[in-house]
Amino acid sequence: MLYFPRWKIITVLLVVLLGVIFAAPNFISRDRLATLPDWLPHRQINLGLDLQGGAHLLLEVDLKAMVHDRLEGIVENIRTTLRAERIGYIGLGIADGAATFRLRNPADQARAVKALRKLSNPLTSALLVGGSIDDLIVEPHADGRITVRPTEAALTARKRAVVAQSIEIVRRRIDAMGTREPTIQRQGNDRILVQVPGLENPDRLESIIGQTAKLTFRMVDTTTSPAEAAKGRIPPGSELMTGEPDESGAVQQYVVRKRVMVSGDTLVDAKATFQQGEPVVSFRFDAAGAKRFGDATKKNVGKPFAIILDNKVISAPRIREPILGGSGVISGSFTVQSANDLAILLRAGALPTPLKIIEKRNVGPDLGADSVAEGKIAAVIGFVGVVVFMLLVYAGFGLAADAALIINVILIMGALSLFQATLTLPGIAGIVLTIGMAVDANVLVFERIREEARSGKTPFAALDAGYSRALSTILDANITTLIAAVILFQFGSGPVKGFAVTLAVGIITSVFTAVTLTRLFLVTWLRRARPTTLPI
Repeated sequence: MLYFPRWKIITVLLVVLLGVIFAAPNFISRDRLATLPDWLPHRQINLGLDLQGGAHLLLEVDLKAMVHDRLEGIVENIRTTLRAERIGYIGLGIADGAATFRLRNPADQARAVKALRKLSNPLTSALLVGGSIDDLIVEPHADGRITVRPTEAALTARKRAVVAQSIEIVRRRIDAMGTREPTIQRQGNDRILVQVPGLENPDRLESIIGQTAKLTFRMVDTTTSPAEAAKGRIPPGSELMTGEPDESGAVQQYVVRKRVMVSGDTLVDAKATFQQGEPVVSFRFDAAGAKRFGDATKKNVGKPFAIILDNKVISAPRIREPILGGSGVISGSFTVQSANDLAILLRAGALPTPLKIIEKRNVGPDLGADSVAEGKIAAVIGFVGVVVFMLLVYAGFGLAADAALIINVILIMGALSLFQATLTLPGIAGIVLTIGMAVDANVLVFERIREEARSGKTPFAALDAGYSRALSTILDANITTLIAAVILFQFGSGPVKGFAVTLAVGIITSVFTAVTLTRLFLVTWLRRARPTTLPI
């Protein structure tokens, strides 16, 4: 235990040096860091929402809207299928969680049921005994009515997928804003927690997250006017939609086909740019989207088509010639920021269903600064108390433990900077706890050394026996605590995870400094001083 080969000494010193190097950027301002060479470490510890302020949002996924959209899709599929089969129907609509209609000729019921059952997409799962189940139930009735409803298993699977997809899209949108270390996690069955530290404009975050950003391209129905449609005379398969206000402030209205010509999910890129000095958003489709867009514009030259974002017509230009390149431009009353925000939304993709903001809090930077200051005071008081205690109780050995404690704090800072962990107020509590725990291993070793020295052993033998016999106890205690930290990180929320991260990092660094670094200090002193008794 007392022999340190040269490679081990070099390794220990290299670890300490790396810790100092990676911790150093935290003592330099960001402006100063920007002037340093790129090959030097630039990463600083990320401060959490409670330390530097920012935005806190709790979102709720509108699953009712998702179910309604699904039913509307079923209605459109039924309409298309029955027309293709030349089966007459009346009263097609949504009622009691199902799509329902009545056949004009009850004799067509068997043929209609057979055609509609082809709309079902089987759900496959390893948990299903039969291997798969249908996602639609087609129910014929004696009076000529037919209802088509999604199965509970299909709705449950779709709800899970919608929440997971919403989380991913929210993450993409926030990342595109250039924020650092946002917290985005699921809460319960239908809620998403969003915390963005350091955000200076939370209203912009709310507007970007809150927009569904569902982009569609549809044809304008020119068979009737918006005025006629406003009176209720809307052709089947069309709907009345509002658009942007004109120069006089009047809101434009359009009669638009429900059938989607091209949807925004085939976009591969969108960016804000300028056209004739005005901010616009240019977009580009993938190969499939470009073909569909090209085919649609080729068939409808001379007709207007509507660019619709979240059920609002942005613009309705006329197709002058086929657009075959797979790219285009969205123009409107954009500012530079609104054009950039729209580009962010389109690049990130549309939310599968709207999100409701049910809780919004803004944490001011002053509160965060107070928390940092109080955390520093607590850490300093704890650090000074531990240092004084070790010096009073263990004299020269306590000085070695205190030196290792300083290096331990530096290693924690270096590790948090290297892995870009987020430091929260509970994280500071974890560091303060680690300061107390860091010398716990030294106390075990030093008390064992005292016992060995009192039994008459030489300084070398007492030191060797102290470390050898205390090692198993140190490892047992710290491994169990590390397991607890891992469990807290796995199942805890944001603040609990912050505590778990600093606690886990502190356990690893404290074991290193107590078992290896302090022993290196004492062995080096013992070989040079050759004392007859140990000052402990």
